[in-house]
Amino acid sequence: MLPEDWHLTQDVDDFLARAGDFLCSRPALHNTPLTDIEKVRIRRAAAHDAEATVFGRLESGCEVRAIFYLTPSGRLGLTPLSVEQTDTLAAHLSGLGHSPFHVIADHETASAFAESWQRHTGAASVPFWRTHLYRLGTLTPPQPRPEGQGRITGGKDREHVVRWCREFCVDVGEQSSIDLIDAGSWDDSRFGDRHYTFWETPDGTPVSMAAATSIVGGMVRVDPVYTPAHLRGRGYAGAVTVEASRAALTAGATDVVLFTDPDNPTSNALYQRIGYVHVADFAGYTFSYGAPQAG
Repeated sequence: MLPEDWHLTQDVDDFLARAGDFLCSRPALHNTPLTDIEKVRIRRAAAHDAEATVFGRLESGCEVRAIFYLTPSGRLGLTPLSVEQTDTLAAHLSGLGHSPFHVIADHETASAFAESWQRHTGAASVPFWRTHLYRLGTLTPPQPRPEGQGRITGGKDREHVVRWCREFCVDVGEQSSIDLIDAGSWDDSRFGDRHYTFWETPDGTPVSMAAATSIVGGMVRVDPVYTPAHLRGRGYAGAVTVEASRAALTAGATDVVLFTDPDNPTSNALYQRIGYVHVADFAGYTFSYGAPQAG
């Protein structure tokens, strides 16, 4: 496979015109590229970014087979690639002088790219993220259902939502988002464009929260789901996830997905009980360029 099979551009509209159907063909598996690229499109339309994201599409037989995107911050996103394809892409990107900070993809693709990148550049890779991807099958509300009800948040809930998102980031060690929130850059964080649902007790006290992305390509991702530590184990997380998932379906989503921590059997069992089905595993690797680069 030759490097010229990869077509690169910084024009997000042109890229989507050529690769949008491919991304929408598997909305659950492509959920992260769909939401990331949509955010880039919106920000570029508002002339919010001084630097441009680089987009690439792999074509064969006049059909798009895979894509990548590399943001100014160094985030490299990939759709599934073979080992040969990841090696070709790594060689191509290194030849163009690109230096991604990290890569995120399905587990096999991310691992293969990390190995290829180290081989072509000498950059060491360290895994920083691994997760299960689930897609909603038949929504099944938990039984027994905890007392209370779901409520879509409004402007008056902003401070509460921001506080809980920060607490979530502390729990999972998401320092980059903590830094943005603390700097007052909520809108630039990954939480700024989400839609939030609270689960409230009968007296109107919020006890759990679920967020969801806007619909892109028929897909909605539920993320994050957060319950304060002292309120866990009472069924609130399952109830609020059902509410957020139902709202996504009502809005017209065909694919509702979420990521889970593989090391948390409680949450994995919970999401399966309410109708989510395991689809794939994903991983992320960071790159260190401290060592001399090869070639």
